[in-house]
Amino acid sequence: MIPRLAITTGEPAGIGPEIALALGDKAAEAQYVLIGDRRLIERNLRESGRPDWKVAEYDPAVRNAQEPHVLTVLDIEAPEKVEHGVLNKNNGKYVTEILRRAGEGALKGEFDAIVTCPVQKGIICDAGIPFTGHTEFFRDLAGVREVVMMLATDGLRVPLVTTHVPIRELADTITSDLIKRVVRILNSSLIEYFDAPVPRIFVCGLNPHAGENGHLGHEEIDTIIPALEDLRKEGIDLAGPLPADTVFQPKYMEQADSILAMYHDQGLPVLKYRGFGHAVNITLGLPFIRTSVDHGTALDLAGTFRADTGSLFYAVKTALEMVQAKKKFESRS
Repeated sequence: MIPRLAITTGEPAGIGPEIALALGDKAAEAQYVLIGDRRLIERNLRESGRPDWKVAEYDPAVRNAQEPHVLTVLDIEAPEKVEHGVLNKNNGKYVTEILRRAGEGALKGEFDAIVTCPVQKGIICDAGIPFTGHTEFFRDLAGVREVVMMLATDGLRVPLVTTHVPIRELADTITSDLIKRVVRILNSSLIEYFDAPVPRIFVCGLNPHAGENGHLGHEEIDTIIPALEDLRKEGIDLAGPLPADTVFQPKYMEQADSILAMYHDQGLPVLKYRGFGHAVNITLGLPFIRTSVDHGTALDLAGTFRADTGSLFYAVKTALEMVQAKKKFESRS
């Protein structure tokens, strides 16, 4: 059956609705369903020099492979007119409704995967909706306790133990129990979605030089090492804790299926330096596949139709590869 991907168009004033148009440039052996305001999509087609393109109404009963210059749209109307680059909190709920529709569809098997375009967290919160990000939104919608954020590019996958946690709070947030939950999700996801029968996971320390045997901090000795020892007893192949300033080298990256970072700015600067514009954000631990672009809403570019679509194409490519890997895994199980 042809894979069906939900493409959430994100913040309407940003570049999300624009870069999503690029999915109609050529045929594909998948169905892309753009979720968002049809009026905005049609306006963007005209303004971007694609007036002859067609917009087809989404029908859940029909799976059609992507045709050139035809966009399938699941219409959710924004309550107020959208101005390029200008945030409007009255459209905040509209953004979360797009995500909710995609998530509910994925949960019931209507969509094989979700690919998300960027949102503006602050304007959603200004609308009176508590929102910390896609990752947490889909976690709560799916009713799961734990999810793992992982960014990936060619030759490197970097999952995170913590995501958006202030530096001051990190040492208290990172517990042995949290590390074990994250590693179990990561290990099973690498097996199911990335064709790694026995994943090799390298783990960063929290402190400089991974604590230098307690001279630069005790979190490795008290928290990280005991967690890794317990996980090894479960048969998980782990190396570490390793100094984060040396582990991101080709000779190590080539040996690892992923390198687990303790916090956001420990691992992601390396990942984005290596592959920005051709990287993908993946949420592991959900009962469905979710990938995302690795960039923000770029309000200053909105309406220029010059935004780079590389990350969106990489996110779609990764989602389709994960769909196929899951089918292969299920056929073996």
